[in-house]
Amino acid sequence: MIEKYIEELRPYVIKLFEKDSSGHDITHLERTKEIALYIASKEGGDEIIVGISAFLHDVHRIMQNEIGKFVSPKDSLPKVREILSHVDLTEEQKDKICYAIEHHEEYSWSETHVTDINALILQDADNMDAIGAIGLGRLFVYGGAHGIPMYEDVPLNTNDDYSEAKGDDESSIHHCYHKLFKLADNMNTATGKKLAKERVEFMKNFIKEFLDEWDFKH
Repeated sequence: MIEKYIEELRPYVIKLFEKDSSGHDITHLERTKEIALYIASKEGGDEIIVGISAFLHDVHRIMQNEIGKFVSPKDSLPKVREILSHVDLTEEQKDKICYAIEHHEEYSWSETHVTDINALILQDADNMDAIGAIGLGRLFVYGGAHGIPMYEDVPLNTNDDYSEAKGDDESSIHHCYHKLFKLADNMNTATGKKLAKERVEFMKNFIKEFLDEWDFKH
């Protein structure tokens, strides 16, 4: 059933995301959807709500690129509802999809105020695609699109006062220490934690090699 809805939505999503060059493109949406559906199969949640919300969760990113300033997921909901009008869903389903999208970025390193399982799964799936080998690829693509250097020779630390919105990353490598390495311990679901731990371990090994090569250590 979920694939029927995704196929109906895909032409509208492809058109909307076709010019993205920041790593928030259609391939990210497809992967996030598949991760979300996998987590839902282990943890529960509504397949239709989880799958569609994952496929549409980054509409605010496109709006942000178009106007050149911050757009929250909540601000994207009218556009999301416009896209959803092309598929046969109940109003309750649309409301649940919009709720998951609105709240999917609302998490902190200590707690989350979101309790809806669909939104929690979407959070995990979106964060999962930010780590591992794909995450590293997206990290450097995003950095290139926004003029962020790969690395700056300043101390690497976790920066407890870090704010992604304020642009506190000195480099793409610093972003790993500020945010990405923390994601494994801050996944909402047991399935998410297991998958994320493996991906973060890979990233740490990669970055050790990166820093060795940067300083030409051999």
